Amino acid sequence: MLECPHITPKTMLNLDERYHSYLDGSKKMRIDGGEERVIAYGWNCDGNDITGHYVTTENYKLFYNMEGSFKRMEILAKVAQGA
Repeated sequence: MLECPHITPKTMLNLDERYHSYLDGSKKMRIDGGEERVIAYGWNCDGNDITGHYVTTENYKLFYNMEGSFKRMEILAKVAQGA
């Protein structure tokens, strides 16, 4: 865990340590029995404070609190393919 007192008084998780190895696609997250490739991850804020982090996969956006506990999941809309 990192401490960033100039940004937030809360202890922060090291997201790179936790998720970077998923970005090349060789590791996948298991969500509802399926395997999902991680596309991105980053911090969430409410406009004043960092409130947690997110992980975006091929089909979902997962939200976690500052302690790393799962909060909620959103299903991403499928983008229509075609010319």
